[in-house]
Amino acid sequence: MEKRIFGKTGMEVSILGFGGSEIGSETDLAKVEKLLNEALDAGLNVIDTAECYGDSEELIGKALSRRRDDYYLFTKCGHSAGFEDEDWNPAMLEKSIDRSLKRLRTDYVDVIHLHSCSEKILRQGAVIEVLQKAKQQGKTRFIGYSGDRTDARYAVQTGLFDSLMISLNIADQEGIDLVLPEAVERQMGVVAKRPVANVAWTYETLSEKAYPYVYWQRLKELGYDFLADHDRAVATALRFALTVPGVHTAVVGTQKPGRWAENAELLRTSTLSGPEYENIRARWKQVAGEDWVGKT
Repeated sequence: MEKRIFGKTGMEVSILGFGGSEIGSETDLAKVEKLLNEALDAGLNVIDTAECYGDSEELIGKALSRRRDDYYLFTKCGHSAGFEDEDWNPAMLEKSIDRSLKRLRTDYVDVIHLHSCSEKILRQGAVIEVLQKAKQQGKTRFIGYSGDRTDARYAVQTGLFDSLMISLNIADQEGIDLVLPEAVERQMGVVAKRPVANVAWTYETLSEKAYPYVYWQRLKELGYDFLADHDRAVATALRFALTVPGVHTAVVGTQKPGRWAENAELLRTSTLSGPEYENIRARWKQVAGEDWVGKT
């Protein structure tokens, strides 16, 4: 699988990464072991998770600790899942980072991302200091920010982060103009999250409360012709995210064994042609409303 240098970190990351949110509710360790090992065998070398993804960290630790040298491990902190302290409490963040390492059965992770932290909290500085301390202590090699909108832009503008995770797909393009140019200028590693837009085009109807609803509604209005063919839609969506200037890897979650080999095959051609990419961008600019902001 194609690899790209992850900004100024020097890490050579696969263009497709494993997103750990969907396995957080999985109880079958054998299934998770199969999924994760298939991902690595297909050429993926980025595993991304978070402290609030249910049992995801613990399952990854159990399934892959023996192959720790085969992948880059990213996690996130910020939400007080399982702690009595409030979100973003500095003392809680320190405990959360230590718990993540224990769950993941490792002495360090490659990147810790602050998870959807607001600009207001970022400006206070304490949460960033916790991550900097963890980096100094060797608990993480690099620190990053995961989020969207003007919060992400501010995080990038601080110049304090090595990495950025941002929502980016055919139905979520605000960050391409709002955030990414400054991330590129600062040589940050960039992870596209939700690159296949939660495959929202596959639903005939959706409740407004459903997680993919926002993308589903936008895609109806965008009306891309390639959505009529599912395999073409997945391939186009993945390649679109990886064509955006500055993006190094795109993380995808699944509970379906065999999907990694399929996605790896789709990405033998990793980017769109210039006209294909510009057509999708032009359609977005023509249709997108002011409220079509990044989905956090």
